Amino acid sequence: MGKIIAIANQKGGVGKTTTSVNLAASLGVLEKKVLLIDADPQANASSGLGIDVEQVEVGTYQLLEHTATAEQCIIAANSPNVDIIPAHIDLVAIEIELVDKDEREYMLKKAISHLKSSYDYILIDCAPSLGLLTLNALTAADAVIIPIQCEYFALEGLGKLLNTIKSVQKIHNKDLDIEGMLLTMFDQRLRLSNQVVEEVQKHFSDMVFDTIIQRNVRLGEAPSYGESIIKYDVSSKGAVNYLSLAKEIIKKNA
Repeated sequence: MGKIIAIANQKGGVGKTTTSVNLAASLGVLEKKVLLIDADPQANASSGLGIDVEQVEVGTYQLLEHTATAEQCIIAANSPNVDIIPAHIDLVAIEIELVDKDEREYMLKKAISHLKSSYDYILIDCAPSLGLLTLNALTAADAVIIPIQCEYFALEGLGKLLNTIKSVQKIHNKDLDIEGMLLTMFDQRLRLSNQVVEEVQKHFSDMVFDTIIQRNVRLGEAPSYGESIIKYDVSSKGAVNYLSLAKEIIKKNA
């Protein structure tokens, strides 16, 4: 049985999409079968894996509306063993459209739970908000990865996210686990980066991944070529970091 992991943080720019795309690619090259679901209207995870977002006819929007099945929405990504359900800017409207539906928090869960037998990992790239889209992802997921950037306001908003996770556990999904907190954009030359790492490790000890994602130029360049860091530059620091994270997750779930 596969595992569904949401990658969530309501703060923007913490490395959610970078993590979704590169973790999916890393798990893929480690011979795990992966499905990435792009649940962010910005659709950056889709374009980051070589999908022309303008051409997307069925994707996360239709999946949540239940006007298309998951199988109809799945496209093979340009990365070994990775499939994707792409997003399109249309997804912006979904929150309004789902508002008065029954069981609106369970739309994604109903649409994808049967896929767990077809994939080792299903990753959901969440939008930078705690709206209905993210709620659907957390309700459908078995676990959540929380990226935290090693910068000044890193811990701001984290309490809010943890409270949201708690209330999802209480009301919608009692089995939701925290897979781990992932420190991103680490620059060892900066005292601040090191302080944030210490702070997060002190507060959340066991919940923090051993792998830390370092700041890396190649990691920033890869999406503009529609490629994961594994395809773009496998010898870069970014690729080494994400492969290490993938191994850590595989070992944890063995």
